[in-house]
Amino acid sequence: MPPRVVAASTKVCFASLSVSVDDNFRDVRMRHLLNAAPTLVAARLLSASLHRTMSRGGPVPADEDRNTMLYHLHEFNRAMLTPLVAWSEASARIFSGGESWMSRLPGADRVAANYELLYRLGKDYEKPTFDIGSVQAHGFDVPIVEQIALAKPFCNLVRFKRFSDELETLEQLKGDPAVLVVAPLSGHHSTLLRDTVRTLLQDHKVYVTDWIDARMVPAAAGPFHLDDYVAYIQEFIRHIGAQNLHVISVCQPTVPVLAAISLLASRGEATPRTMTMMGGPIDTRVSPTRVNDLATTQSLSWFEANVIHDVPPNYPGVGRRVYPGFLQHAGFVAMNPSRHFQSHWDFYQDLLRGDLDDAESHRRFYDEYNAVLDMPAEYYLDTVRIVFQEHALPRGTWSIDGQRVAPESIKRTALFSIEGELDDISGLGQTEAAHALCTGIKSARKRHLTVKGAGHYGIFSGKRWRDVVYPEVREFIRSHCGSR
Repeated sequence: MPPRVVAASTKVCFASLSVSVDDNFRDVRMRHLLNAAPTLVAARLLSASLHRTMSRGGPVPADEDRNTMLYHLHEFNRAMLTPLVAWSEASARIFSGGESWMSRLPGADRVAANYELLYRLGKDYEKPTFDIGSVQAHGFDVPIVEQIALAKPFCNLVRFKRFSDELETLEQLKGDPAVLVVAPLSGHHSTLLRDTVRTLLQDHKVYVTDWIDARMVPAAAGPFHLDDYVAYIQEFIRHIGAQNLHVISVCQPTVPVLAAISLLASRGEATPRTMTMMGGPIDTRVSPTRVNDLATTQSLSWFEANVIHDVPPNYPGVGRRVYPGFLQHAGFVAMNPSRHFQSHWDFYQDLLRGDLDDAESHRRFYDEYNAVLDMPAEYYLDTVRIVFQEHALPRGTWSIDGQRVAPESIKRTALFSIEGELDDISGLGQTEAAHALCTGIKSARKRHLTVKGAGHYGIFSGKRWRDVVYPEVREFIRSHCGSR
């Protein structure tokens, strides 16, 4: 992400805590809160630090200790804002709760809306849960239990096990194909694929890669490179059993998944029955997007100097080099700041009108969107270099442990690529490029789908995923469950 954009977007986030957007925000009690200068000192420090540190066009001198100061300032800011955030949450409840006499005071609804907006702008967003208690499968309501099938330092392989007391239903559940959903390690938690997982569970046994926030991984666990990501995928495939497995990769993992299956094939190991690749950067030279342009216009040393920082002492991963989640989030917001501003303004208006359903939809979306994780620096820099700068996979120059990644060696795995017509993250044709690389797969075992009117997220979440994409994925998997 451009450093100027990160700095500006972060300033916008903090400025929104202290600037009124219209007369409704000039309520005396609200201004009294927002003018609490001591709690906002850290916000100003962080904003100024971001501007000084990241508005440069080139590397920052090492003697400025930038790699430790910025993350420390962020944590200082978070700690300083905690009392204000807690006060805002409590006050919102006091002025909105039916059991509170203060909720019946004149103007209480407006005061409560002000406090809740302030609370949600300043709160710390923890990792959400999948919260999939049950699904409809084979005509019955089937309970779901999450189990860690395999634990690794940087990722847990999570199985969503379905249960039934009905013997016939249990046999049907056991007969369903197994699917490994490889979630992206690109800022958000794997729970971003909640809708994907919930839908797949209707007809499949589902496993998911649940990536761990790098700041929670002790430095003693060592570094984590893109090559390690590939090795994890291979280990997960072997653990589940490749003979009857179908792999679905969403966005970023399409590249390491294709590499993992290629290496398995080259070594003569069993490979999954199918691989479904959704909106991923297989070849970013095709229809490059703004994300691709940034990676190709800056040097690798620029990325290392400007977005890589050390984890502060209040986390288990102290000293680990990471691409911090708060910087990633600032970049997400900066891609469309006006949309996010309008969304929060609409949320405020929904609270005033008492439109609790729309307000709750806003909460659910931003509880997920604002929950981000730190990425290991080695993995992030490897991805920038190998995927976006060198285009090593489509050019055939990527080697792992001395073995070339050769997609043409895949012969027994069917390929399904899916793209969104309006995807502004992975451009049209970038995922479909896998077909030209996998020359060993017969054309009859290849398929491509362009989803009309869908953006990046629409191909794996929401109505288009459930009504348009999933039926195609289900049919593709079922059609390749027989002998190969």
